[in-house]
Amino acid sequence: MSSASSSKRQGPPKHQNKYAWKPNAGCKINETELGGRLRPYSAVSGVCPRCKEQIDWKRRYGKYKPILEPAKCQKCGKRTVRQAYHNVCFACSKELGICAKCCCSTSEIIGRDVSEVESERKKLEEAIKNSRERDRRTLLRAMNKNRTGGGTTIPKVGDRSREGDLFPVKTIDEYAELTRHHGKNNGEDEDEEEDEDEEEGEDKEVDSFVVEDEAN
Repeated sequence: MSSASSSKRQGPPKHQNKYAWKPNAGCKINETELGGRLRPYSAVSGVCPRCKEQIDWKRRYGKYKPILEPAKCQKCGKRTVRQAYHNVCFACSKELGICAKCCCSTSEIIGRDVSEVESERKKLEEAIKNSRERDRRTLLRAMNKNRTGGGTTIPKVGDRSREGDLFPVKTIDEYAELTRHHGKNNGEDEDEEEDEDEEEGEDKEVDSFVVEDEAN
């Protein structure tokens, strides 16, 4: 009779997948449905990192069931829960410092509420609308710079650090002299090429005369 300790298996699994399993691999994906390319899922917010990984796993492997209508919060009793698998609304979760899914006390809550993001966006648009033109352009320039991660720096008017990149000389007279010298060199090169062509033509004529004399 085998003991319980001998039947306990240890180590990695016997069979391991070489490729990740893809849900609905043989089915055609409708991009207009929820979760498709045209209608992606909303960002997960108000939960702890562990619960966020669980919800992401459900989305990744086709086990996620979106909520159809706002659910009732277990703390305040209002129908303000707008995300699937959440038991507490974002306001109660933020006020009590708990996860909206597992209701455990946590100091790290991922994401922000959609209403909070929308209110901040409206405040920012109102501030941009009521500001001066100069301040508006400055703010929009800063927002675009942060969004793109910074682009190529534009040299200022008084910046003379890059003047050697375009013109290797400092004055217009030196630039004209350099251009004249360059054109003169090009003319000499063309004359040398013409002389070489003429010499080659004379050599060919001499060779043809020699061949005719030998034939006679």
